Amino acid sequence: IGAAYGADIVAADGGTVLVATYSSSGGNYVIIDHGGGLCTVYMHASSLTVSAGQTVSKGQVIAKVGSTGNHLHFGVTLNGVYVSPWGYVS
Repeated sequence: IGAAYGADIVAADGGTVLVATYSSSGGNYVIIDHGGGLCTVYMHASSLTVSAGQTVSKGQVIAKVGSTGNHLHFGVTLNGVYVSPWGYVS
């Protein structure tokens, strides 16, 4: 998802932050557990504003867009498998 550097990245829905860390492939990233095996993934952030174990609300700022092409890599997993996000976002 294209966005300006430093723009807010917000939680797609409420849940618990499973991961908020850095990896060499995903950069700064967050994974939120929404329950029922459903998680959302937010990668390539310039900075993170949440920590693992934290409860977040829908629309809460969780990170800032990074500079690797100025975009957010957004994903949805169901029971640990990536699925098309279109059935979960509008």
